[in-house]
Amino acid sequence: PGLQLLVERIEKSLRDHFADYEIILVNDGSVDGSWNEIVRLSEIFSRVRGVNLMRNYGQHNATLCGIREARCDLISIMDDDLQYPPEEIPRLIDKLNEGYGVVYGVPQTRQQVWWKDLSSRIIKRAIAYVMGARSIRDIGAFKVFRAELRRAFEDFDSPDVLVDVLLSWGTTRFASITIEEAPRKVGKSNYNFFKLVKVSLLVLTSYTTIPLRIASLIGFLFTLFGMGVLVYVLIIYFTVGSIPGFPFLASTVTLFSGVQLFALGIMGEYLARIFDRTGGRPSYTVGQKIE
Repeated sequence: PGLQLLVERIEKSLRDHFADYEIILVNDGSVDGSWNEIVRLSEIFSRVRGVNLMRNYGQHNATLCGIREARCDLISIMDDDLQYPPEEIPRLIDKLNEGYGVVYGVPQTRQQVWWKDLSSRIIKRAIAYVMGARSIRDIGAFKVFRAELRRAFEDFDSPDVLVDVLLSWGTTRFASITIEEAPRKVGKSNYNFFKLVKVSLLVLTSYTTIPLRIASLIGFLFTLFGMGVLVYVLIIYFTVGSIPGFPFLASTVTLFSGVQLFALGIMGEYLARIFDRTGGRPSYTVGQKIE
């Protein structure tokens, strides 16, 4: 029922504004009967196309699949939970026609618990920083952009996908408009704390070298700290005649060990990304298509 309502509202919002459009529904390995519903909708609505992935690859991977399947000059992306109103698509396109490459629909108020809202905002600001779009107040799944941006990442093939960062490879002109976010009509969000942490690590270790530079800076600062401790110990030895005892030594060793493990952890994350990208795993694999 949720998918049919989504298609009906998209049809209603687009048919009076555009002569040619299509609706692509991507089933990301769902086992709840979504693909059967997509097949049924494709028989009812002539504009609906369906893509069934062979298994669950993740939201951004499935979105990348839909982007590459699109045939029109403009592409709009949105979730199927109807939190973002399809009626706002023409407004996004009007803003895009002012000369921008990507336009986001940013909710005025968020319909979620405070800790998830806070963590989501932090992650999105980090993504915006990596994208070089620091003027954007917020980014999200609801957006419109030009299909020509696909040329910037047409050879990209990795299991770790962040669509927003890929779009930034083709443009630096980002904009946003404010929209009203509706309560979720069906289902519930699959994002939890651990998935938010995973996305954070993906942002920090797949598309930027900032963590490596931070680790290098911390290592340099603690090298200076270690030299200062050595000078302090020598001064105490030659003036007082005794060196600070075991507690001082143990705390210093623990501190330096923690910094080393932190730096090794960052390098380990980068090695894991390299392993994933050289292992031959695709971003997604299409199982079925329906026109």
